[in-house]
Amino acid sequence: MLITLIVLSITVCMFVIGRIRSDIVALCALVTLMLCGILTPTEALSGFSSPVVIMMIGLFVVGGAILQTGLAKVASHNILQLSKGNDLKLFLLVMLTTSFIGAFVSNTGTVALMMPIIVSMAAQSGTSPSRLLMPLAFASSLGGMLTLIGTPPNLVIQEAIIEAGYKPLSFFSFSPVGVICIAIGILVLLPLSKIFLVKKKKEDGNKKSNSKSLDQLVNEYNLQSHLQTYRISANSPLEGKTVAELDLQNRLGFSILEIRNEHSNTGGIIRNVKQNVANATTVLQTGDILYITGDDAKLSDYAKKNKLETLDKASIDFYDIGIAEIVLMPNSQISDSLLKDSALREQYNINVLGIRHDGDYILTNLAERKLYAGDVLLVQGSWANIDKLDNAKNDWVVLGRPYEQAGSVTLNYKAPIATIILIIMVCMMVFDFIPIQPVTAIILAGLLMVLTGCFRNVEAAYKTINWESIVLIAAMMPMSVALEKTGVSAIISRSLVESLGSMGPTVLLAGMYFATSLLTMFISNTATAVLMAPIAMTAATQVGVSPYAFLFAVTLGASMCFASPFSTPPNALVMRAGQYEFMDYIKVGLPLQVIIGIVMTFVLPLLFPF
Repeated sequence: MLITLIVLSITVCMFVIGRIRSDIVALCALVTLMLCGILTPTEALSGFSSPVVIMMIGLFVVGGAILQTGLAKVASHNILQLSKGNDLKLFLLVMLTTSFIGAFVSNTGTVALMMPIIVSMAAQSGTSPSRLLMPLAFASSLGGMLTLIGTPPNLVIQEAIIEAGYKPLSFFSFSPVGVICIAIGILVLLPLSKIFLVKKKKEDGNKKSNSKSLDQLVNEYNLQSHLQTYRISANSPLEGKTVAELDLQNRLGFSILEIRNEHSNTGGIIRNVKQNVANATTVLQTGDILYITGDDAKLSDYAKKNKLETLDKASIDFYDIGIAEIVLMPNSQISDSLLKDSALREQYNINVLGIRHDGDYILTNLAERKLYAGDVLLVQGSWANIDKLDNAKNDWVVLGRPYEQAGSVTLNYKAPIATIILIIMVCMMVFDFIPIQPVTAIILAGLLMVLTGCFRNVEAAYKTINWESIVLIAAMMPMSVALEKTGVSAIISRSLVESLGSMGPTVLLAGMYFATSLLTMFISNTATAVLMAPIAMTAATQVGVSPYAFLFAVTLGASMCFASPFSTPPNALVMRAGQYEFMDYIKVGLPLQVIIGIVMTFVLPLLFPF
């Protein structure tokens, strides 16, 4: 018992100090408990196979798909419009929306659903996501108190009530308590988040990349001007010809930026888009969409002669192909040679769309242009080929981080698919008549997001997983086993009844809440509720009062644990994205946790009289 308490105390101190990453601290504590024989290897590693941890991994993937397909951007745009730029309205919208969803969906699922929306919204409004991510996590737990299914501890106390022979709680018996908790949460978090979390905005600002965005490059080189879009019709003479046979660049001064293939199913709801670079050997097919730059009049005449269908002017997208700038080094092998002799297309399968030389932008007759050291070339190709350009560092330097930018490009044509998968996942988690466990629903949703192409590739899906949070939760979960095996949990419970039982039901009620809150900082909220529910029932019987208020104190104490990043999965989910430290949870979460306890000590007896 002593060793467990020492390990726990040192772990908490290390979390507070924050010098070492939290996941490393948690792993050190786990290994120590194994070496001391308190936990067996099976018990110590049980957290890594826990359904909660697996759910978190799947939800990171689902959340990443929501970002990648642009769903988060659309939702965040709507929220920003409703808030009309008012910080108070925005805060209230986030808190209330998250609380409502949390009443019917698990708090972990709620945060995974809302987190990409908040991150996207922060990017659009130019604010820091840390201002809202911690309130988001807390709101999901607050909303869980609105309904019977909102959080597992609610079901635990319902079972305890039924087993004791008392009248069961209804689906919305929790609603008055939940509404009060949400009101307290809003009143407390509004000033605290401004005081303690707004500083993150400055930190984020210093980390912003100075590289140009894709849109900035398009505008800088004026690629959108003189860009026309045509579809090859069935009777077009271009059908079956290669790009080399057309020789548009040399004959007419045209440049084909992209050859796109689009296919739609189910009435156009689901679209598949494939972008291709115009290589010399590319064979044009009926239905191909050509993105061509050149003189407008010449393009119009060419389209009529070759029976090309003129489409509405479209923006340049970067799904499969992208653009980047490279600057030629003084010792570059292609310096002082013509662009057509540089072999860039042959070696790297990329096109050069423009050249910046001494501040001048050259976009025409590029093949005959001589290259000089210091020239900046705007290149186009598949994202993988652009990334390969980094291998030739002696010849040029790739400006910015184009491959990282590729990960931020939204695959908006996949948004309908992602929406359908998300709805199916939520329905499977909400409705009991669907015989699928939540963890299964989340794994299925994450897998479908990958298989249906909502990510650029499988690696992109893996990159959405925040492994620090996963390891932190998985490594801390066995701590509850250690506390129970060594008798620490039982001693705390017995001491509570023995010391406070004689002071009256109100004091005992407060003790029940705060003891449960304390245990939840180190044990999962469900496990804490299972441990404390029979103690609360026994305590109520001993002092001769109704057990409802005491059991509600248990579920509140287990669910309203905000003072630690590893007390609940939602707290851990937002830790990395918000760049939070352990002390941020203490500064913002602990006051909320204490205030809810104090208020509920007096409110619960009014709602559920002794």
